[in-house]
Amino acid sequence: MHAFDPNTLTGDLSSARFEPGPTEDRLILSMGPQHPSTHGVLRIMLELDGEYILRAEPILGYVHRMHEWMAEQKTYFQFMPNMGRVDYLNAMGWNWAYAGAVERLAGIEVPERAEYIRVVVAELNRISSHLVWWGAYLLDLGAFTPIMYAFDDRETILDILQDVTGSRLTYSYFTFGGVYADVPADFATRCLAFTKRMRERLPMYRDLVTDNVILRGRCEGIGEMDVDLARRYGATGPVLRGSGVASDTRRAEPYGVYNRFDFRIPSYPQGDAMARYMVRMDELETSCEIIEQAVSSLPEGPIAGKAPKTLKPPKGEACYPVEGARGKILVHVRSDGGPKPYRVKLRAPSFSNLSTFCELARGTLLADAVSILGSLDLVIPEIDR
Repeated sequence: MHAFDPNTLTGDLSSARFEPGPTEDRLILSMGPQHPSTHGVLRIMLELDGEYILRAEPILGYVHRMHEWMAEQKTYFQFMPNMGRVDYLNAMGWNWAYAGAVERLAGIEVPERAEYIRVVVAELNRISSHLVWWGAYLLDLGAFTPIMYAFDDRETILDILQDVTGSRLTYSYFTFGGVYADVPADFATRCLAFTKRMRERLPMYRDLVTDNVILRGRCEGIGEMDVDLARRYGATGPVLRGSGVASDTRRAEPYGVYNRFDFRIPSYPQGDAMARYMVRMDELETSCEIIEQAVSSLPEGPIAGKAPKTLKPPKGEACYPVEGARGKILVHVRSDGGPKPYRVKLRAPSFSNLSTFCELARGTLLADAVSILGSLDLVIPEIDR
């Protein structure tokens, strides 16, 4: 087989269709839809020259659940549980985006206590999501032990959120005008105990994994994404911040009471898989900072504003952006004045972030494709929404 030079690739091959059957040195390989590293039923068709990727084409639709169509068949309240199923690892983010869009459309006010509670549960859910990503990513790269530590820490979060919401994964806690139930009396104490524990664990995470030469070799210089590529595909969240752009919806388009808290937005200029890894590890500490500030100043008062039992927002449309664990979530709701939404459009960050893979994978080794995919932190049901 001849030596492969990725620099000889020319033209935009990302949208080209695969032709059936191999020719000479070319091999067509289906990665997924049951491949462990695709985390769900994502299928990627690869064109290979030996161990090198010539072209990659994601194939979606294996778990498409028609959320947007279902929104048109249900009342505004009935559709809320669907939000916990769009991204099952960051259900609070989707809860907030949908509730916020309807609140803007209907002119519903949210009490201050409910806003603080929303911030705390959303940040706990963000940490939980990042821990699952961390453990699963390292499992993809061949390290089994870290996922056990990650799920041990995550279990503490799930215990807290279960007592608040009654659920451990697909939360449906937000309602129009606030939250469904108040937090327990020991909520603040348990949250502060968790953030203290999390801060004590982070040095161990760094020593065990982050500074490990094997991880560095699998991530540094792999899947380099410049700002132009990220912008062209609409990448957001840790993927964009891993390319040096300190853009965060919580700061750029403040919602809730995030503008009352002091927190930093981590970013790294390298643009490789290691940079995206470091952003998420730093965000674990950032979320702890926000939680500590929010629970320490949690006000008294009602947990929900006034909303009619049969909600019929006036004709019009509204959208609401939220910084989810994977990037910018946007829910756009249009009303025709009836009890059901006329149209609901869900903007999922995983879809945009996955779109960059076509270019990131070109010219890389097949083994590096696993590292690149993992660094994007994809949740496939969010893509097949």
